[in-house]
Amino acid sequence: MILTVTPNPSLDRTYEVPSLDRGEVVRATGERMDPGGKGVNVSRAVAAAGRRTVAVLPLGGAPGAVVAELLHGQGIEVAPVPVAGATRSNIALAEADGVLTKINAPGPELSPREQELLLETVRRQSAGADWIACCGSLPRGLAPSWYAELVARAHTAGVRIALDTSGAALLAALREGPDVVKPNAEELAEAVGRPLATVGDALKAAEELRGLGARAVLASLGADGQLLVDDAGCWYGSARVDAVRSNVGAGDASLAGFLIAGGRGPEALASAVAHGAAAVRLPGSVMPAPDDLDPAAVTVTAQVPADRPLKEPVS
Repeated sequence: MILTVTPNPSLDRTYEVPSLDRGEVVRATGERMDPGGKGVNVSRAVAAAGRRTVAVLPLGGAPGAVVAELLHGQGIEVAPVPVAGATRSNIALAEADGVLTKINAPGPELSPREQELLLETVRRQSAGADWIACCGSLPRGLAPSWYAELVARAHTAGVRIALDTSGAALLAALREGPDVVKPNAEELAEAVGRPLATVGDALKAAEELRGLGARAVLASLGADGQLLVDDAGCWYGSARVDAVRSNVGAGDASLAGFLIAGGRGPEALASAVAHGAAAVRLPGSVMPAPDDLDPAAVTVTAQVPADRPLKEPVS
């Protein structure tokens, strides 16, 4: 069982539009409504793979009720933490050429009582979990050290923990030694405080995060593939993708694929790459099912192409 924790979930509305013209009436050609948040997406991908998952998340108001209903409809067990504020609603505008514009609301502010209840709910639900995946931004009210506390409590309970967050929350949590962290290129650059221009730059940044406490780093580099760095070495994975429809949730699908495959080594990296590549071929934040995967399109090697320039360098 994979337990996910999403401190700042959302109700996501995705509209497909031919193009986005400011100040004009834009007519959508398609629309979706999905439960949102990085941990929620991980649960959705795990459930799509036919595996058991429990989603812990604070929910409030009418949007929160819709999120719970949508998750139940996808076969996901929900462990809600009732909060006074309403769950946020986000909007994504997906253009035909693949450009995505997102409008993310801030979400409710959690009281000290609600914060502690969230931690206690994770503790209760983690019994028997193979992994805890803690993902996304922190809502108002939670200090950057909140994820660090969660990592420490998970390790005390003997549960492995994967962390996908950024900024001060990521740096604070590293000292507690999360089993896996999953930054993207921008988050890597932010964490080490310098730009990334090549795959080698990303590799060095991942190694620095290991030096700060992360036991393993699974780094998503977008169209440039993924890196895995752990005690056993480093590997580079990539996949052939003919057309990108939406990259919403692709990193979350990758993390789900990694954990489904055991969360360790090149086989897990290959699963992560296959899930991420499948996700970008799907609309909105739809998570891939096994039939969407194309393992034959995935390449994993211990020969990291350090000199390869990133298609989207991070300044």
